[in-house]
Amino acid sequence: MKAFGGYHSEWNLGSPGGWDYQRITQIIGKAVWLRLNEIRPIEVDLDFDHPMLFPVDRFVEMLVQAHRSRDGNDAKLIAVVAEEETLESVTENRNLAERLSGIDGISGALMAPHELESKNGKVCWQGEPVSVIFMDFNTDVLLALHREQNLSPLLQAVREKRVINPRGTEPINVKSMFEVITTSHGNRFHADIVERTPWTRQFYPRRTNGPNDEEIHDLIEWTRSHWDDLVLKPERGYSGKGVRVGQVNKDADEAVSLAIKEGNYIVQEKIPLELWAEDIPTLNSAKEEIALERFQTDFRCLMGPEGLYGFLSRFGWVPTNVGSGGGVQPLAVIRSDMGIGEAADRINDAILEMAYGDVLEVVEMQKRMAMEHDFTYLLGPIKIALRPRLISPDQLKALETYSVNLWSDCLTLEKMWQAGELDDIIKIEEEELQIARLQPWGGSPAIIASDGLFDFRTDH
Repeated sequence: MKAFGGYHSEWNLGSPGGWDYQRITQIIGKAVWLRLNEIRPIEVDLDFDHPMLFPVDRFVEMLVQAHRSRDGNDAKLIAVVAEEETLESVTENRNLAERLSGIDGISGALMAPHELESKNGKVCWQGEPVSVIFMDFNTDVLLALHREQNLSPLLQAVREKRVINPRGTEPINVKSMFEVITTSHGNRFHADIVERTPWTRQFYPRRTNGPNDEEIHDLIEWTRSHWDDLVLKPERGYSGKGVRVGQVNKDADEAVSLAIKEGNYIVQEKIPLELWAEDIPTLNSAKEEIALERFQTDFRCLMGPEGLYGFLSRFGWVPTNVGSGGGVQPLAVIRSDMGIGEAADRINDAILEMAYGDVLEVVEMQKRMAMEHDFTYLLGPIKIALRPRLISPDQLKALETYSVNLWSDCLTLEKMWQAGELDDIIKIEEEELQIARLQPWGGSPAIIASDGLFDFRTDH
């Protein structure tokens, strides 16, 4: 039996986030768990403090190691560069800069890209030389900002290979790469990565083969006629923008027309919803009762050159092959001698038997803690699931192997691009490709992510 079921639906090889949000989620989730057990003891032993549930720790270690191997004591500043309008609102970037400043011999600073400067031939911020940079946006945004603001110092940093998440990942940081893995090229990748990759094709008038290797004479019309089982989404989109989902967006003609009009879309098989569903206790304030509500959950694996850093667990409502809406979910490693499904059911049942007022008090505590940690989006606290998502030690080991294999396969994709084997599938403007060529990746220090729609309840 597999350690866990399911698929990945997207990779983020550019500038993935969430590495600090899970840390905050764990702090709040553990406090909620302890309070729930005071109300009614729950006979399940859980570990909220496993190192893999705090991915920011290994991310910071990687940044510091990259800094020391590059500059030693010549430069002390690690720069966190983000779009100007996000400097106040993205808590994890602020936290990262503050944490770096707490390390002996290092300073960290959060800044907009145009704040970098060139002084005496060196990339600097406020006169201080910069060692390495984590840049919280992709190359298309970098190019757009450069055209407006002349970001030559930042491009100099790219040329000097100072940017963590090198720009050389960008050509393979598109959703159409899944087509490469699910075609005849598949034998060049690890079997578990191929098996967890949903069938994907670039969407335009063409002949191809389908999910069951059947011949498709006209992909456009085939998509219309098989719409219930498919998803259309932009090759480089995010946050569910422009995504259309079979059965959720019932008008196949509208979905197909949008994709053709906008261009640069992929069509992907829809991952079965039952694989990534979690039943979570929620409060119905209108009826003043506790009830189970089914959410779609996705599971972000964050990894680097030395393997797995940790996870981000999210839940939402709209199935787009990555859950959207909703919020985050605490994670816990199960220490009890029981299956994941049994443990989850036991926790759910215990919470359902609690008094509504007691659980309301816990939810209010959860919200207060979110505000105290600046764990907010727009004007309110980020929603946090009441029950943790459970994972076993064996599943952690399997995810470590999965992450090593995924890192290796991304390197294979980069080599294929550099050899010209992907020229027919990569549709990025030449100026972006020029930036990518300034800083090839080659497995250098980076943080990348896989958004997985995984099922850990192997006992149901």
